[in-house]
Amino acid sequence: MNAVFGPAGSAESFKEMGYKKSTQLPEYLKKFGLTHFEYQCGQGVRVSEESAREIGEAFKNAGMTLSLHAPYFISLSGTDEEKRLNSINYILASAKAAKAMGAQRIVIHSGSCAKISREEALELAKDTMKKARQALISEGLEDIICCPETMGKVNQLGTLEEVIEICKVDDTFLPTVDFGHLNARTFGGIKSKEDYALMLDKLENGLGIERARVFHSHFSKIMFTEKGGEKMHLTFGDNQSYGPDYEPLMELIAKKGWSPVFVCESAGTQTEDAKEMMDYYNNCKNM
Repeated sequence: MNAVFGPAGSAESFKEMGYKKSTQLPEYLKKFGLTHFEYQCGQGVRVSEESAREIGEAFKNAGMTLSLHAPYFISLSGTDEEKRLNSINYILASAKAAKAMGAQRIVIHSGSCAKISREEALELAKDTMKKARQALISEGLEDIICCPETMGKVNQLGTLEEVIEICKVDDTFLPTVDFGHLNARTFGGIKSKEDYALMLDKLENGLGIERARVFHSHFSKIMFTEKGGEKMHLTFGDNQSYGPDYEPLMELIAKKGWSPVFVCESAGTQTEDAKEMMDYYNNCKNM
């Protein structure tokens, strides 16, 4: 199997090309050769079940896949128990929407550790995800895959190692490895193919080859500050010398024969930039 590529949400070109409805997304993506789309529920799960089913049917008919980004305000590691319980409800709502549209994976932010130690935050996050998984099973949503995400700000829970530990809570969990976030929180730490190789090795050693080879991923170039980490998403064409570069990663994935899902989160050009990554990956596969 090959890696899969697509954008996070609708790029600016969607409307510029005359499209208006979410059910038209497969036709739009087909023009770029892309086969995946990450539906955005960052501000809350507002899509109706009927609309979700219509969107899902359009993607199914096109032979394309979907994932869904759960609300940004989920906090797995919040010190307030009520907020953690609310986070489980947001995960459930996301999973219900995902199931209605035929999306198998939901991306979940890990939370903050600003007021407590990283160790305490990690234990809270693991407990929240354990309860979330139990809730999914009880609601008949056990086929939905939770994908905790690596985060870009230093005071957020979500290093690669922390996300791997969260994923160990349940064998169905897959990591969302956001390479732009990891580069931002390490102040430009991803510089070479060896840096990427080390991260992929950590995935395989931590979760096993079967989960590692199909990991979920976000990719974009992100501006960062020297204190806090992530500041803002950029585009491939206007990256202001911020990284990371996708080429070494594509070369490694092609060589390994892994088949992750790569979702591009560039600011407005996510479709075009996803295609750029895909084209480079395909060239690597054919070498």
